[in-house]
Amino acid sequence: MSWFKRDIPNGEKLPRIDDKERRVKTEGLWQKCEACRQIIWKKELEANWNVCPKCGAHSRMDSMMRLRMLLDGGAYQEFDAGLRSSDPLGFVDSKPYSQRLAAMQEATNLSDALISAEGRLDGRTVQICSMENRFIGGSMGCVVGEKIARAIERAMERRTPLVIVSASGGARMQEGAVSLMQMAKISAALMRLDEARLPYISVLTDPTTGGVTASYAMLGDLNIAEPGALIGFAGPRVIEQTIRQKLPEGFQRAEFLLKHGMLDAVVPRLELKAYISKAFKFFIG
Repeated sequence: MSWFKRDIPNGEKLPRIDDKERRVKTEGLWQKCEACRQIIWKKELEANWNVCPKCGAHSRMDSMMRLRMLLDGGAYQEFDAGLRSSDPLGFVDSKPYSQRLAAMQEATNLSDALISAEGRLDGRTVQICSMENRFIGGSMGCVVGEKIARAIERAMERRTPLVIVSASGGARMQEGAVSLMQMAKISAALMRLDEARLPYISVLTDPTTGGVTASYAMLGDLNIAEPGALIGFAGPRVIEQTIRQKLPEGFQRAEFLLKHGMLDAVVPRLELKAYISKAFKFFIG
């Protein structure tokens, strides 16, 4: 055991590593899986597209990482990146909405809660919209609605299929009725896409709730979700208080909705690109 002992000259002391310095060196390198509670090296988790290598639990991922995963070579052309909300109501809660927007734009480097882009998915050109949950909970305001509407118009103009990846808390309350109007606007645009006989695949991720679920997230030719994703309109607590009943276990999770006919498929993240590609081959050859 003496092999493992360090010889220290008389009178000398080992340099003490400050606890704060130790935390700084290791901070951000490891992440705990919320499902199995195992500690995972963050780079290993990111290389596996935020799917736990121990138990297969799906962690949330940002909009840009989502595009890199789905599109060939992670390459895409972004559209409408400069669109910004004008704060139509001059809304103020704990702080002015304009300040909240500015803070989110600086934190995420995005103009709003969605990236609209064109890229190639397994060699096929697609229009794709990816929502950013970190931007005010991925809420749908006038900018999100306009970006999706324009993406649908581009799909019709260029005769390309459409993919929308939802990750949202619903309509943005700071824009009031203006945000709710986006539900009707997008739904009408999707009807025109259907009439043009172009496929739309909706991918629901954790979480997809509120007005997004009540509109475009459930209007796909295929509605597919990731395992364990929270999907619903109102929250479980609100529903329990309304109907005065205890909800079943797993209520509003992807697997529960699939079992009860609300989804077409639950697809693991690592198989998602291949599944969408196969679906487009079925729809348009």
